[in-house]
Amino acid sequence: MKQINGMMMQYFEWYLDCNQNLWNIIREKAEKLARIGVTSLWLPPAYKGAGGKYEVGYGAYDLYDLGEFNQKDTVKTKYGSKDEYLECIDILKNNGIEVYADIVLNHKMGADAFQLIPATKMDFGDHNRPISDQETVKVATKFTFPGRNNKYSDFKWNWTHFTGVDYDDNTGEHAIFKFKDKNWGGQVDEEFGNFDYLMGADLDFSNQKVVEECLNWGKWYLEETGVDGFRLDAIKHIPAAFYKEWIKALRQESGKDLFTVGEYWTSNVEKLHRYLTEVDGEISLFDVPLHFNMYSASLDENYDLTKIFDNTLVKDNPNKAVTFVDNHDTQPSQALQSFVSPWFKQAAYSIILLRESGYPCVFYGDYYGIPHDNVEKVKDLRLLMELRKERAYGEQHDYLDHPNVIGWTREGNEEILQSGLAVLISNKEDAEKMMYIGKQFIGETFIDALGNCSEEIKIDETGSGLFKVKSKSASVWVRK
Repeated sequence: MKQINGMMMQYFEWYLDCNQNLWNIIREKAEKLARIGVTSLWLPPAYKGAGGKYEVGYGAYDLYDLGEFNQKDTVKTKYGSKDEYLECIDILKNNGIEVYADIVLNHKMGADAFQLIPATKMDFGDHNRPISDQETVKVATKFTFPGRNNKYSDFKWNWTHFTGVDYDDNTGEHAIFKFKDKNWGGQVDEEFGNFDYLMGADLDFSNQKVVEECLNWGKWYLEETGVDGFRLDAIKHIPAAFYKEWIKALRQESGKDLFTVGEYWTSNVEKLHRYLTEVDGEISLFDVPLHFNMYSASLDENYDLTKIFDNTLVKDNPNKAVTFVDNHDTQPSQALQSFVSPWFKQAAYSIILLRESGYPCVFYGDYYGIPHDNVEKVKDLRLLMELRKERAYGEQHDYLDHPNVIGWTREGNEEILQSGLAVLISNKEDAEKMMYIGKQFIGETFIDALGNCSEEIKIDETGSGLFKVKSKSASVWVRK
């Protein structure tokens, strides 16, 4: 359940060097994370992937192996053992932090055996267009999980449970091979004609056995781990009807709210609206269009800041928007690299953390840095998180009225001492803006919590102040 001023944190990045010990590291940090205002943690996929101890989690192999069985040359996953995972969840919850599990149901990888299947090659640019006659391909589609030996589930996967793959082991050819008598799913993104196929062995959600197995696994996972919700991977490649029914069934079964956020990667907000309609609003979505707006703003000092919220989910449907600056996919060296430039990061985090709309998600790589690419941590990000927890309350007044300088104020609320703040962002030169913050602050002195401006500002008899900001930076003004 999203709390007032709730704040999610994605607790991993792609190149995380955690030595199969992340669950234990998080246990040690739980109390501190709660103290700075983190109310939920998005943990990486916890089950065994095709890459064994090096698997970030998206090459899903055995969803029932949470670091318990010797499979893919390791018992522990990249992040630790099953016992450590369960203990980590308990400790987070004891510290008031909800846990969201990262779920990959779109595809499987790392099969235990090959099968010979009739298939047709499809065009990479148009997945609906065949570019070969039917041929026999040798494909990795048999998943028997010998290391688990039927514990928890005796379900075995074979080619009939998938629609296609992208590799023929006979020829070594990389292509999209659609299996005989199979169709791509409906209610998916229409890029490339039909974007059902993404990678690996693609699950066939028109097969009732596949749907039942995914549901059985979901029930088992909830019972086994006690997580509070999910982050759903690659949802634009999965028929929307599947997740609508899946999450409804799990909520009913568990009696829990199960906050759920889906990753639908698109800059087109209309596609997000359509998806939310298709799933009856059962889940929230990451506000990818807002990420792209902030990315664009960080590349161009002539970006019109008055348009930062144009065509975003947080503007149109704030209750369903999970806002973020960057994540493991957008970080440097990754497939969807679109990393917000360092100079704009403080402004971007002020936008997601200090406004009233949206459920913000802080990225591990921004909080701790990314050694793999020599990326420094975002200066004062922890302070911005604490400001959300302690100050970002009350009625909001927007001043999104200048292409190079935007701001807003929050009036605070009586129950939370010291709450209330004013934010100003510039993407060009030093600037100032008269903004109303509330008559309760008349005569009070305000200072820039980020220390970017050294002046002190007095609130006048109308409840307004002439707030300042330095060139290409952000300032967060709070009561001295």
